Amino acid sequence: MTTIPTSAPDDLPGPLMTDEAYGALRASAALWAGVSVLITDSCGRVLVQHVDYRTTCLLPGGGIDAGESPSHAAARELHEELGVTMTIAHGLAVDWVSPTNSSAPAVMRFPGEAIFVYDGGTWTDDRIDAVCLPEQEITSIELVEPARLPDLLSPSDARRAMSALRARLNGGGPVLLEDGHPIAPTVLDRVGVLRTARDQSHYEFRTGPVPTALLTVRQSWGWLFAPDGRVLVLLEPDTGAACLPGGTPEPEDQDSPVATLIREADEEAAAQLGDPHYLGYLTADGDPYARLRYAAALRSIGPMRADPATGRMYTRVLATPEQALELFNWGPPAADQLAAVHHARERLGIPRAPRQSFTELTGPTSW
Repeated sequence: MTTIPTSAPDDLPGPLMTDEAYGALRASAALWAGVSVLITDSCGRVLVQHVDYRTTCLLPGGGIDAGESPSHAAARELHEELGVTMTIAHGLAVDWVSPTNSSAPAVMRFPGEAIFVYDGGTWTDDRIDAVCLPEQEITSIELVEPARLPDLLSPSDARRAMSALRARLNGGGPVLLEDGHPIAPTVLDRVGVLRTARDQSHYEFRTGPVPTALLTVRQSWGWLFAPDGRVLVLLEPDTGAACLPGGTPEPEDQDSPVATLIREADEEAAAQLGDPHYLGYLTADGDPYARLRYAAALRSIGPMRADPATGRMYTRVLATPEQALELFNWGPPAADQLAAVHHARERLGIPRAPRQSFTELTGPTSW
């Protein structure tokens, strides 16, 4: 007869169980252990590896060696696979992969796996160009839109990568996953943010008045600030796509971009705002349109209702301006727009918000 040990790994064996028997018992429930590293570029595209031993792509990473810590394994794998030396210090997720949710051949007798997902950061073009691939295994790397991950990775790998990417965007710390699904989904998980390809809109941002003789105002969008320095972002529940409040001019606006913004903010988000401050406009070479940007303080949020123009009922969230930009693919020119946004925030007397979890606005709120 033996006593039943507790489940804590550092508990001593019971008085009637030998060290050998206790070790054998724990070994019988052993798991594989692995690491993945999530790396993006300045446009929010994810680095994936094409390999010569399977048909699907992978994030950088691999198995943890005996006696090796997960963070050291992640750093080692980056060096072996990409020729990059870096310290791995921030985790994004830990995923429990069940024995029945793996594509491993039956002969492997896959026992389940714990995979640690680490944040490899945002890499510059120079750093990506400096990648040195090994002679075997990794045939190439590719930077892809997050929405393409399910097409390129295995289903379990894609779920894990998307969950880790949303955890990084959310800024709330590492998340626990089971077969790639968060056990405590955030609003980003629930809406499915980034599951739809983002429009590539690398428009130049220009301050100063719009040359109306050359350009027609096509949009009027707003960076609408809550008192804590975060801005209102709208998420489409059917696609997961994000947008700022605003839209296209209507005859009732009487050629006033400010009137367009005020009307659209009310229709889309039931948002009332203070006096808008003009930031500038976006345009591209050969494009006859101007897309105006404003900043304003939020005064109140009413009960949510469907947008009369689209029939959509958006999910309203607050995010830092930097987090909001990560929801779009606006490219390098977005840095100039972000600088103008923060300059307007300072003029409005609103503090800069630290990175934090997205907050959903479900009911009426006044400031």
